[in-house]
Amino acid sequence: MSIAWLNLISLHISGFLFAFLAILSTVPVTLSERRGERAWKECKWIRFASFAFAMIMVLNTFLWGIFPVPELIWTTGLEFASRLFIVIILSIPSLLICGKAMNDAGQEMNYPLKETKLHGGIYNYVRHPGIWGEMPLYVWVAFLVDSLFLVIWMTIYIIAFSAVNIYYEEMDLVKRFGSEYEEYQKRTGMLIPRRG
Repeated sequence: MSIAWLNLISLHISGFLFAFLAILSTVPVTLSERRGERAWKECKWIRFASFAFAMIMVLNTFLWGIFPVPELIWTTGLEFASRLFIVIILSIPSLLICGKAMNDAGQEMNYPLKETKLHGGIYNYVRHPGIWGEMPLYVWVAFLVDSLFLVIWMTIYIIAFSAVNIYYEEMDLVKRFGSEYEEYQKRTGMLIPRRG
């Protein structure tokens, strides 16, 4: 088996493990129903492990630029400088949103904290700004290495992961904050700000 195919397999495995662990790390209340108080600490380490697999996904994407699967070489035809310019322009909004979400969530962005209250700032407008901040960056990396296959793969992956992640995280947040979170859901858009 070639390095290119091993890299693609690694991308799929790391993508699955990142998604599974990231979702698992966002449900500390549900986990604590079975594992007790230690679930909160476990979620911290699970979140770090998910981050490690996210970095492996990024590495796999960059390796694709060196070892593409021959049958899946679909390119944009753009020069590297043009792709880099487009990626920089498209990344600016994502990085600003990501930075604002990280600032407003504080330590909770790194791992769940039992004593945390509902966040303010950007979270007053959308419940999951991190989706807009972090997730597009994976697509931009795929575009940078000039792989339309990976752009499509990452886009489908992000949409599926985001939907499942939001579903489970919201269920856990309702358990965690109760009616306060249900009221927050009514007044704040999931991904798009609500008018009024």
